[in-house]
Amino acid sequence: MTRIIAGAARGRRLAVPATGTRPTADRVREALFSSLTAVMDLSGVRVLDLFAGSGALGFEALSRGAHSVTLVDSSPAAVQVMRRNVATVGLPGVHVVKATATGHLRGQPQPVDLVLLDPPYDLAADQIEEILTQLCTGWLVQGAVVVVERGARDEPPRWPAGFGTAWNRRFGDTELHRAVWYGHGDTLDDLHDSPEPQGADGA
Repeated sequence: MTRIIAGAARGRRLAVPATGTRPTADRVREALFSSLTAVMDLSGVRVLDLFAGSGALGFEALSRGAHSVTLVDSSPAAVQVMRRNVATVGLPGVHVVKATATGHLRGQPQPVDLVLLDPPYDLAADQIEEILTQLCTGWLVQGAVVVVERGARDEPPRWPAGFGTAWNRRFGDTELHRAVWYGHGDTLDDLHDSPEPQGADGA
């Protein structure tokens, strides 16, 4: 099991699928959300959690004030666990979807402020690039933040034009990448020089 770290549902324990998922470690999740809250207010944001697994990342955002969270996973076991976790967390605004990431993004765009993308570490970089490109087709409001979790030895995300890469950190065998969507046109990297929260650096 894993737990929610902060916010309205702090301490609630979440079930995780027995196989086929790799839950984000608590210390990585804590560093991720520390970095997010340094650059955006999570209150009222709309969140899309792809390859959601147990839904831990999306539920963490919801606990910290997000208005709504859509949890997407293609695994029937993961979907079943997420629905159980909805009851455990007890907060409104959760939508659980059984679909692949690319399949979901082929549907009618529903613009969001934050995307959490935690694919299997062996997912090819080309497939991640395809997902990021799909997100650019109306799924992101201007200024939306996208986070990708990868294996530290994997190829980093290839951000399409319109993203400004702001942050990446390594935590053991995990690496987090964050970028901001500025819209089609020149890519801006203004957030490269933004201050990092104390203790965010990986060991």
